[in-house]
Amino acid sequence: MENIRIHLWIYGRVHGVFFRESLVRHAIPLGVKGFVRNIAYESCVEAVLEGPKDKVEELVKWCHEGPPQSRVDKVETLKEQYSGGYEDFRIEF
Repeated sequence: MENIRIHLWIYGRVHGVFFRESLVRHAIPLGVKGFVRNIAYESCVEAVLEGPKDKVEELVKWCHEGPPQSRVDKVETLKEQYSGGYEDFRIEF
């Protein structure tokens, strides 16, 4: 299976609604590595997802919905070179 890396910026009501924590809970069982963090000055959540193509794509699809408390208005994606440099998936501050 091909490994890929996708960089995301998720806009909408994504702060204070457990978006980051929910993303971690979805990423770990899928084996997706990377990070998620709030970008306060942009009012968005940024995430980098690395792993098997089908699992990363499944998680990207979830990011368009988010947890029930959130409202996702827009998701910007950028495909980047896979690095394999992450050991887990976590929240960065």
